[in-house]
Amino acid sequence: MDPIQIILGLSAPPIAIGFSSEPPAGLDRWQGGAVPAGCVFWREAMKGRSFYTLPADHYNCAVGAHTHSIPLPPERGSQLEDTVKFMVLKEYLLMEEAPGIPVLEKSPACISYAPVDSAPFPHDLVLLAAKPSAAMMIYETALRAGAAPALANTLGRPACAVLPLTTNTGLASLSLGCMGNRTFTGLPDEELYVSIPGGSWRQVLARLMEIGRANDEMRRFYADHKAQFATA
Repeated sequence: MDPIQIILGLSAPPIAIGFSSEPPAGLDRWQGGAVPAGCVFWREAMKGRSFYTLPADHYNCAVGAHTHSIPLPPERGSQLEDTVKFMVLKEYLLMEEAPGIPVLEKSPACISYAPVDSAPFPHDLVLLAAKPSAAMMIYETALRAGAAPALANTLGRPACAVLPLTTNTGLASLSLGCMGNRTFTGLPDEELYVSIPGGSWRQVLARLMEIGRANDEMRRFYADHKAQFATA
């Protein structure tokens, strides 16, 4: 088990995600069949699988393809517009919100996924599914490592947009998930996502024990302070 998974009490290991112009050497293409959305690949990597995908593997979710700057083929050309219109009709999304959804600045030819401790490709970002207490710890660590702003980049729907948000800003970001992601991945109600820039991951790891010790000290301090106000 990944040491970070143990330290933070994560239900799954952190995963690396990489965007590239060609398949990484030594990595197999996804062989699990069609999936309803690209975020399913997050779940599969969190189960321990390592693989790369091509743009066509992401066509089944028009919104996810959009956030990854993957153009849909002509026969699917209206799916994004139709999906957005449906979301607006159901009052899930306001039309004026759509232009503000983060998207990758460049269309990737390949997107790779793997548990971070065994990923055989450069990490554009590292993604964790975490309970709020663990998310607090990892974000405090990213802040100490200079990889996060004091005011966190926090994203609601769609969950997949946290990847371009992190990539484009070069800063750690949080995603509360979205109904599609939670349905497709089975993300527990009590968990959310933390996304760390891949280039900062080593610095984050180096600071994690330091932040863990600091929080242990503060826990004892606050417990003693609380005890002074205990009622009989």
